[in-house]
Amino acid sequence: LDADVLADLELELQRLTDGRRARDADEVHDLLRTLGPLTALEVAARSDHPDPGSLLEALVEERRAIQVGLPLDGAVPAHFGAAEDAARLRDALGVALPPGLPQQFTDPVDAPLAELVVRFARTHGPFLVADVVRALGAGTEPVRLVLDDLTRTGRLVRGEFRPDGADREW
Repeated sequence: LDADVLADLELELQRLTDGRRARDADEVHDLLRTLGPLTALEVAARSDHPDPGSLLEALVEERRAIQVGLPLDGAVPAHFGAAEDAARLRDALGVALPPGLPQQFTDPVDAPLAELVVRFARTHGPFLVADVVRALGAGTEPVRLVLDDLTRTGRLVRGEFRPDGADREW
């Protein structure tokens, strides 16, 4: 695949292109639902609003978003996720949830890590296991098992897609 076309596609999928950035709280919420947990800086990069931090604060206050610490956080600022992802983040990554969320957001879900990986795949070009691990803070082996299962069931394909790729990608 053409490297430039892939780069353009990834920018669009990640909502980093003109016309795809969030302009208000509803669109920031859509970012979190579509892309998964993001830091405030990542939201700002995907927003045309003059103060995206205030939009995040409003979403958290309205219980439409949650502030979470992903296992990868360390020195990285906290992430914000859609409240609808609370159970997935808890069950797949061990994230502590804030109190007071509606039960429908905290009920266990089937295959939470697989759902997070599928979303990652939908919003990225060809990727490696390490890319998913880095983005989610999940363990390498659980991610590899999920990717293998998704490949077996035909939801993902594995191959050599990037012209400069050094490993097989999904």
